[in-house]
Amino acid sequence: MEISNGVQTQSARTESLAVARRLLRIEAESVKALETRIDDTFLRAIDLLAGITGRVFITGMGKSGHIGRKISATLASTGTPSDFLHPTEAAHGDLGMVTRADAVLLLSKSGETAEILSLIPYFKLLNVPVIGLLGNLHSSLGEKCDVCLDCSVVEEGCPLDLAPTASTTATLAMGDAIAVALLTEKKFRPEDFAFLHPGGALGRRLLMKVEQVMHAGEEAPRVSPDAPMREVILEMTRKRLGAACVVDAEGRLEAIFTDGDLRRTLERGMDFTAMTATQVAVHHPKTIEPGALVTRAINLMETYNILVLPVVDSDGKLLGIVHLHDLLKSGIGR
Repeated sequence: MEISNGVQTQSARTESLAVARRLLRIEAESVKALETRIDDTFLRAIDLLAGITGRVFITGMGKSGHIGRKISATLASTGTPSDFLHPTEAAHGDLGMVTRADAVLLLSKSGETAEILSLIPYFKLLNVPVIGLLGNLHSSLGEKCDVCLDCSVVEEGCPLDLAPTASTTATLAMGDAIAVALLTEKKFRPEDFAFLHPGGALGRRLLMKVEQVMHAGEEAPRVSPDAPMREVILEMTRKRLGAACVVDAEGRLEAIFTDGDLRRTLERGMDFTAMTATQVAVHHPKTIEPGALVTRAINLMETYNILVLPVVDSDGKLLGIVHLHDLLKSGIGR
């Protein structure tokens, strides 16, 4: 590498860009080549993995081990219980983690990884399915696996053709393909994903209920049906939600008046100063129950192009109101 005073020369920069682009091209082509290998052999692997009642143990050495950990995490987060089994630690007791209800997914570029080969007899004694993601199907591991998936690559992206780059990317992609195929096989739903990711934005969005985000009690803007329009507008201003709910003496929702209704009333040239809330507000507005998921509230707002939704109980009594901006600011909305 050409460096002058600690800074790459222009020729060195040009070379860096060239090798980086070459690597991305090689890795993309390596992943693309996997598409033609998704066939009956792949389906046999999915059948074996979907048929177990235990966990899928992933094992691999070196870079394959790092890739294996990621595949295991993806499987676990998409409904397939999984753990990583380090080959060396397995030979010193961790093999006890594997039961007859499990399956093993082993990763090896050469197919000759000695540490993994030494574990095969124990997997056979347990009679667990063994599936290989291999860079060489005609290898010692290839002969011993129940199913072998071809993860071979033409070349590595490393200019020295030494560091695993394209091969690890291809193996990772094949692992992802297995995970999503199992996800589909098990009819894994977005709600299941959210259940396993309660700390993420997606989990919050999918699991949070309306009652957790609504403006309740005194925060909810409300007026009586005979309230003059001046009072309606003052209530809208005080509560700063762009709407006022019209409720009867029992607290049941009758109608709603919003900023948009105010603009449309002015555009029509109506003199509403002497009118009451019930004369101007929109009756039978869209509502939602407190136990509904926030995603349903968002869908209603998007479908009917509205910014607020009154929240009512089974008797139609106003419990609160939700505003789309609150959902977006909290990271719940899309």
